[in-house]
Amino acid sequence: MAAIGDCRPECGACCIAPSISTPMPGHPAGKAAGEPCANLTADLRCRLWGRIERPSFCAGLRPSVEMCGDNRQQAIAWLSALEQATRP
Repeated sequence: MAAIGDCRPECGACCIAPSISTPMPGHPAGKAAGEPCANLTADLRCRLWGRIERPSFCAGLRPSVEMCGDNRQQAIAWLSALEQATRP
């Protein structure tokens, strides 16, 4: 699918739906799926964007039509399904 450019304002789906297994500021043991990241700002942006502390998992996510869908709810549903499908 084609990239859609920048993240959708006030979405934060990729900072909520997936689990993150590596330590990061605010989550020394990682983050559970469905748990909002401690680094998510009030306007649902990443406080670690562009910083070295940002987990490589996060840096690897790129907005796409497939992942982001038409709205925040679709993005959370897609990422949640991916989380379930890839759970060990």
